[in-house]
Amino acid sequence: MGSGNWSTDVYAARRSYQAATGTSAFAYSDGGATTVHPDLDPRGVTVRESRDSEGHPESLAIAVLFDVTGSMGGVPRTLQTKLPDLLGLLLRKGYVEHPHILFGAVGDATCDRAPLQVGQFEADNRMDDDLGKILLEGGGGGQMRESYELAMYFMARHTAIDCYEKRGKRGYLFMIGDELGYPKVRRSEIAKIIGDEAEADVPIADMVRELQRMYEVYFIIPEGGYHSGKRELKDFWQELLGQHVLYLDDPGAVCETIALTIGLGEDAIDLDEGLEHLAEAGSDAGASVSRALARLDASRAPVAVSATPPGLDASGPSATTRL
Repeated sequence: MGSGNWSTDVYAARRSYQAATGTSAFAYSDGGATTVHPDLDPRGVTVRESRDSEGHPESLAIAVLFDVTGSMGGVPRTLQTKLPDLLGLLLRKGYVEHPHILFGAVGDATCDRAPLQVGQFEADNRMDDDLGKILLEGGGGGQMRESYELAMYFMARHTAIDCYEKRGKRGYLFMIGDELGYPKVRRSEIAKIIGDEAEADVPIADMVRELQRMYEVYFIIPEGGYHSGKRELKDFWQELLGQHVLYLDDPGAVCETIALTIGLGEDAIDLDEGLEHLAEAGSDAGASVSRALARLDASRAPVAVSATPPGLDASGPSATTRL
């Protein structure tokens, strides 16, 4: 997947039609759906692909997976309304020439109706279609865990991305939420939800290391969630991802945060330049984004290419671009 080109005019026309007819951008969920949309169902999926094409000869895979329970249910709606801003920064400001974007959602495999929803990597307005098919669970606020580790399993073992396979360059994976993951990926849940017959449970730390072969993995914690201010939450994700845990005091700035994180990772901008771009675009998210990314910007290494991350074996390309 990943053919075609994004059109802001097509997006605007659709939004105008929805407003005129009273149709929700999330018509599937708001229309009373209770199960995963067939197009986003991970069960039986062999692979979600980000492939180069004539129109996109050097694609870059970008995946955004978010918690859709409880207070996090507003995040996908924010993403949907700001898609043109996200694509505008990535494309018009030259952060990425050929982005392929996948949207998905994470719930709790122990109790939710839709514990995992995964779209396709898209370069055009079909990414907006995938957002509109997501089932927004609601509820939440109980056990302080969601099945992020199951989403990691799918992304590590059921995606194929040319940026990595052809060029040894990692894609980007952003997870957004205010919960812990479970300590391990349970083989019973893998079988039930994805359809694989795994030999054993997989500890979440091992899953992270496997995933980091292909992706630069970030976890964004927006303020205002049930558990976003808890030390336990921050410690859990920092132990797994280190400086790639981003604390965002304005949930409405999630698109801008993703865009500037990619711009920094691609060495297309420094943080000050990115904040100038936000101001030029009329965004008021600059202060929040600056606080979220200050530590990441300060730690950027001048060396562009590094060996496989510590703790990983040398499978795959012998060296990968450090994004």
